[in-house]
Amino acid sequence: MEHKDSSNPACVINCVHYDDQGKRHDIALDAISDVIASGNGFVWVGLYDPADAVLLKLQEEFGLHDLAIDDARNAHQRPKVEAYGNSLFVVVTTAQSVQERIEYGETHAFLGPRFLVTVRHGASLSYAPVRARVEREPQLLKMGPSYCLYAVMDFVVDNYLPITIGYRDTLDALEKDIFAENYKRTTVMRLYELKRQLNKMRMAVAPLQDVLAQLRRYPGDLIPDEVKLYIRDVHDHAVRISDVIDTLREMLGTALSVNLSLVTLAQGETVKRLGAWAALLAAPTLITSWYGMNFAHMPELDKPWAYPAMIVGVGAVCVGLYRLFKRARWL
Repeated sequence: MEHKDSSNPACVINCVHYDDQGKRHDIALDAISDVIASGNGFVWVGLYDPADAVLLKLQEEFGLHDLAIDDARNAHQRPKVEAYGNSLFVVVTTAQSVQERIEYGETHAFLGPRFLVTVRHGASLSYAPVRARVEREPQLLKMGPSYCLYAVMDFVVDNYLPITIGYRDTLDALEKDIFAENYKRTTVMRLYELKRQLNKMRMAVAPLQDVLAQLRRYPGDLIPDEVKLYIRDVHDHAVRISDVIDTLREMLGTALSVNLSLVTLAQGETVKRLGAWAALLAAPTLITSWYGMNFAHMPELDKPWAYPAMIVGVGAVCVGLYRLFKRARWL
């Protein structure tokens, strides 16, 4: 459950001081500089769509760079890691299922030796479960704010997993429609929409791998080696999710090709059947059209058995063509 200091603006979801023993203390924004000066523990501030005044206040309290604040103020940033002196500015894309559709947002994080600021924009789940998780392990909080950044990144990456599972289940359900005898335009539309969503998700997950790789390789003491081990685990999860997305995209491309091939084959079968029936009708039409001509001298025209013979001949030709087409599987 989220706790808020009543003196903080509504966009400040949490402003917490974790002491050297990992114990939580809710504080006001105005008290941040005093807590930092005490040298005891670190501060984690969580924001959601913050006002400019709040960002400027945090810039003053933590000494954040102007460019980083400007990026945090404006959403639609690409995933990245940027160093400003002895602090890092990290941007990642988040995903959330909203009314059976996947919506994307952003989380901007400022990491310093004694602080972590997380700024959420757009569709993003609350980090209350992350706080509850790290607060259950106070001995890990002693590793500093970089461990909290790891917990946030782990939460972001894990949220992609159920989305990919949902896409996989949707593709499995569509396979029945793909191989159905009757063509459905909605099947192709759903396949295309699913591939579009996977492409969009890949654009979010692929840069996330680079962000995590940069955090793993970051020199200095801002991210201790023991925290880098945890970040490596998150990176492995991101790589695995990216592989699943690539596999699903390939399967979707194959499904679209198979569906198009099956539609083409079905149309070819229809054309062959129409051609066979047209040939069966053309043979008697051709023969009877000869006898419909206004000629005085026609073969066997004056014979009493000529008409029955013609009927038998036409029937024999039709039967022969029918058997021929049946053997060729045109009928």
